[in-house]
Amino acid sequence: MTTPTNDTAAAAANAAVSALRRVTEPTPEAMAAAHARLEEAATDAGLLDVAYTTVDSPVGHLLLAATAKGLARVAFEVEDHDGVLDTLAARVGARVLRAPRRLENFARQLDEYFAGRRSGFDLPLDFTLSHGFRQVVQQYLPTIGYGQTRSYADVARSVGRPGAVRAVGTACATNPLPVVVPCHRVLRSDGGLGGYLGGTEAKRTLLALEAGS
Repeated sequence: MTTPTNDTAAAAANAAVSALRRVTEPTPEAMAAAHARLEEAATDAGLLDVAYTTVDSPVGHLLLAATAKGLARVAFEVEDHDGVLDTLAARVGARVLRAPRRLENFARQLDEYFAGRRSGFDLPLDFTLSHGFRQVVQQYLPTIGYGQTRSYADVARSVGRPGAVRAVGTACATNPLPVVVPCHRVLRSDGGLGGYLGGTEAKRTLLALEAGS
């Protein structure tokens, strides 16, 4: 199979955009077919900074967004998906396109997790949206096993900063990859849920799922 040159792929992407604009009968099928051509052409041309899709889940409608490096954002409905996409365009790159086929593996693994058939994720992750200590904490979180929990103090000690309990809480609260990077497994020292980006009910749902109840 011949790999298209950048010029050829870019021309194909431009042609796909033109075709999308020329759809005279905007049926769902026609629009979907035109969009699929645009998605494929933009991917081949390397013209996408961020590909995204949305999926349903027991904790609501989730936005999944990925760069060429990997999954960069999982956003709950309460976060305002349009606002999240605007932030991604400003911080990662302006070329943002709904591209569900690019995220099929991400969506499939999430479906398996919510169905109780998966206890861990095998996905490339892009921590571009986090820096410094927050990123250190977030990269540690997947080491907390499925169905297990740790306190904020436990995590602070584990990353070598025992006095940084509050900073660990901030890192969990700003985690750009909830569910996949399991900040829901971090609780207060007294066993209380603590805060959660998707709301305490979402955190409770995830913990109950992993507990098998």
